[in-house]
Amino acid sequence: MKTVCCPKCKSEEYAKSGVVKGRQRFRCKQCGYFFTVFKEGKSIDPYYVVKALQLYIEGVTLREIERILGVSHVSVMNWVRQYQINRPVSLDYHPTYKVLSHRELIDFLEEREQLRSAGFMITELGDKFMVIKWERFRKPGL
Repeated sequence: MKTVCCPKCKSEEYAKSGVVKGRQRFRCKQCGYFFTVFKEGKSIDPYYVVKALQLYIEGVTLREIERILGVSHVSVMNWVRQYQINRPVSLDYHPTYKVLSHRELIDFLEEREQLRSAGFMITELGDKFMVIKWERFRKPGL
């Protein structure tokens, strides 16, 4: 169990001092500072944090990550900032992705024509698989 302490002087000597906006208010006995203790938000499984960051690095947009993983795009953006993740800069290719079942993945890999002149990565998403494929942009007139 976490102990409550004053955010100003870190003292653990305090007294209850009413309720503000539905939260218990405390007064530090040492410095007289009034404070409330904020409840912790819900935590997200680290598996989804890692997957979201992997997808971001591979070029999947924040909204697409939201749709794929069911995690808010704002959360993903906050993790990108928190872990200081930068995408590699490359303007000559673009990623596309497909979410496949095990059988669909086998069929995809058997179709060799899809794999020509493209790179791809396979990552697990729970009981499904995601194939991220990079294709070079075709320049007009070539």
